[in-house]
Amino acid sequence: MLDSDLKSKINQLWDKFWSSGISNPLQAIEQMSYLMFMKRLDDDEIAKEKNVQLSGEPFESLFKDCPDCRWSQWNNMASDEMLDHVRDKVFPFLRDLGDDDSLYSRYMKDAVFAIPTGTLLTEATSIIDGMHIKEQNLDTKGDIYEYLLSELKTSGKNGQFRTPRHIIQMMVELLDPKSGETICDPACGTAGFLVNAYQHILKNNTSKDLIKIDDEGNPYNFKGDKLSQNEFKFLKNKSLYGYDFDQTMVRISLMNLMMHGISNPKIEQTNTLSMRYSQEDNFDVVLANPPFKGSINKDELSDYFSIITTKTEILFLELMYNILTIGGRCAVIVPQGVLFGNSKAHKSIRQKLLEDCRLDAVISMPSGVFKPYAGVSTGILIFTKGEPTENVWFYDMEADGYSLDDKRTLIDGKGDIPDIIEKYKNKKQENLEDRKAQCFAVPLDEIKENDYSLSISNYKEIEYEEIEYEAPEVIKAKILELEEKIIKNLKDLEI
Repeated sequence: MLDSDLKSKINQLWDKFWSSGISNPLQAIEQMSYLMFMKRLDDDEIAKEKNVQLSGEPFESLFKDCPDCRWSQWNNMASDEMLDHVRDKVFPFLRDLGDDDSLYSRYMKDAVFAIPTGTLLTEATSIIDGMHIKEQNLDTKGDIYEYLLSELKTSGKNGQFRTPRHIIQMMVELLDPKSGETICDPACGTAGFLVNAYQHILKNNTSKDLIKIDDEGNPYNFKGDKLSQNEFKFLKNKSLYGYDFDQTMVRISLMNLMMHGISNPKIEQTNTLSMRYSQEDNFDVVLANPPFKGSINKDELSDYFSIITTKTEILFLELMYNILTIGGRCAVIVPQGVLFGNSKAHKSIRQKLLEDCRLDAVISMPSGVFKPYAGVSTGILIFTKGEPTENVWFYDMEADGYSLDDKRTLIDGKGDIPDIIEKYKNKKQENLEDRKAQCFAVPLDEIKENDYSLSISNYKEIEYEEIEYEAPEVIKAKILELEEKIIKNLKDLEI
């Protein structure tokens, strides 16, 4: 949880960028991330220098060929001089750091410095200095970037947009990733699923007496003290994998994971639907909210696909099936059209999920969940690869804890989410035969008879409340009685 001072500084940072003409939130966050990256490199350098003084062990400075490229060296320059120095010297230096597979090359690939004025640069660096990010604990560092990302209220040109944090947390809780598992998001965007999966594993491996609760009732201070050294090393270095075709999103993902304590994130820029990505069954867990619209050129499609289509929402579902290990689990957000579409491709992907997997759940979400980005109705599919489906658990989610209009005003921040988590985890003990209830189970044979439709409306029974209407003669008598009262009142007024 951020205190009011840190929130105020982040709001000031946004205000400075907007007032200086950088009104595109993605571009603004990208430029802010560059500055935070520069600050982080200098902070790391200072920490290494202090360790050298204590241990006496030598180290090679990252800035040995360009000492004045360090944040602490140029941060006190006059505004115009600083702008020239960062744009013409520091930025080219950072782009050339490390080998082709280093964090620096992945982060700075195709980077463009777009801060227009020295005034904005000096104001922005001053605000970032004032956040004292180096001195903050990991929870606060992560929250700083999460709060920064909360201003992303626009979707990308291919339909990608930031998934609400509470929806991500619900999906992670339902899928329950564990220590030692490999976790992937093949359309990772800002890496929200990976960050929350990481925190979920840490939380479940932290002693209860270490966990704290903030003023909003949210737990934090996940130390992962129950993890062995090897388990912790695996979690940080070999557990989390993300891919995105948009380099801006890759940069944001890298910064998000770094701010949450993962020093060398496994995030790559690639189109996972294309032939450039090998769809091998490497992952135990897949969590994703892939783009809802767009298509891909048939010539670029990977040979791994068996369903003939260029619709990305269908291709991503088959991709997720392909990259899961046998017994691997997936939770994915899909547009409602995927659940009931009549095309051959729509039916084929639903048949694959039902017959080649155990389709564990279909959660129907209200259309306002993704406002103001989009008003499309969505659902969540949860499936396990390689096990047969017998019954599918449906849940009709009516509220998510926020208003369902463009304002998305906080109500309680929970809505049906606690009930969904509880009912899903206890579904084997629940009576799931009542089709009028909010959740129920449907056998596979019935779904087959309905053309493999996964729309909850095909199976839910609507209970209509009978309304008793008065007879016409009774209504007429009441009208006459009312008229008489009005006439009497008018006569009394004349007197």
